[in-house]
Amino acid sequence: MNHSAEGVIRFDLTHTKTPALPVEDTAGLRAWFIILRQLELLGQDPGRYLGYAYGNISTRTQGGFVISCTQTSGKTALQQEDFALVTGFDTPSNRLVSEGTCPPSSEAMTHGAVYQALPRTGAVFHVHSPIIWRQARALDLPETDPSIEYGTPEMAEAVIILLRNNPAGVFCMGGHEDGIIA
Repeated sequence: MNHSAEGVIRFDLTHTKTPALPVEDTAGLRAWFIILRQLELLGQDPGRYLGYAYGNISTRTQGGFVISCTQTSGKTALQQEDFALVTGFDTPSNRLVSEGTCPPSSEAMTHGAVYQALPRTGAVFHVHSPIIWRQARALDLPETDPSIEYGTPEMAEAVIILLRNNPAGVFCMGGHEDGIIA
């Protein structure tokens, strides 16, 4: 795994700085964030991932999806200004369009891939669980190819293929240490 690129946005991002999203658009995600943070499935630890924050959450909206901003999972709680609205993405050209007070998570392309592959999905949680990740095969979790790194068009394409062939509610990101998507 290439730790040197952890936490880095790898897609061509067109981000328009706008005021914070409406509180009602982020309330559910903010509540889930607190739960996942308490379970240490999201967070930031100087001893893990070169100290970068890990994990992110999103919810589908009309016209796109709302996602936590890059490197916000180290906070105790998120505020409405800690989210971006993704209004467009194109996996083959590695492009993403968003708006909000801060850029979206470096995993926004993967979240978009889940929404594209599973049109009825309402939310995506990307958490980090060493225990689940190491036991993915024993748990019979679908897994992306371990040679594919996070945040890349290849990961997004692998997610689309994996979910179209096996519309599981949970899967392992084989090439992203401890990365689990639900």
